Amino acid sequence: MNKIDRRRRDTEMDATVNAARLGTRLRLARKTRGMTLKKLATAADCSESLLSKIENGKASPSLPMLHRLVEVLQTNIGWMFEQVDDDEAIVFRAGARPLITLDALRRGEGISLERIIPYSSGHLLQCNIHHIEADGESEGPIQHVGEEVGYVLAGRVELIVDGKSHKLATGDAFVFRSELPHHYRNSGKERASIFWVNTPATF
Repeated sequence: MNKIDRRRRDTEMDATVNAARLGTRLRLARKTRGMTLKKLATAADCSESLLSKIENGKASPSLPMLHRLVEVLQTNIGWMFEQVDDDEAIVFRAGARPLITLDALRRGEGISLERIIPYSSGHLLQCNIHHIEADGESEGPIQHVGEEVGYVLAGRVELIVDGKSHKLATGDAFVFRSELPHHYRNSGKERASIFWVNTPATF
């Protein structure tokens, strides 16, 4: 098995685990708030059948849909995917950080988020490395409260903020208010990576 096939296999395995975890957490959050599938689907502007598939780990929501769901449920995307981490943890070793695959089957291998600061209620900042495969792009545009800053670690990226396109390459940085509609895509032929920090935590 070559490197590309191994990466694709690992990405698909991560996607399966993440879909199951997300479905379980979504169902728990919904039931905790006494909401039916129909009520949550209506409030989040999605179909009841799709929501049922997501809760059963058979489908993955787009990023905008995920934002709508957590807003209605008054929770956080990070909680949907992960165990709550020890607030006292300081060091997070290479190869041991959580990897969240949001939509592994869309546009090649899509986008994965490598946690630099694992989700915890004790953190004011949120930090991930966004890994974007060739032809990958985020769902969007999205808007939420906060501020974001990023640094391109590798590759070439197109960042679209408030309708304006910005071409970025390795070593370029950016900052913008999260209330502005934004999304991004890999504009090169190789995997791109962005060190991305925002506050407050939204993933």
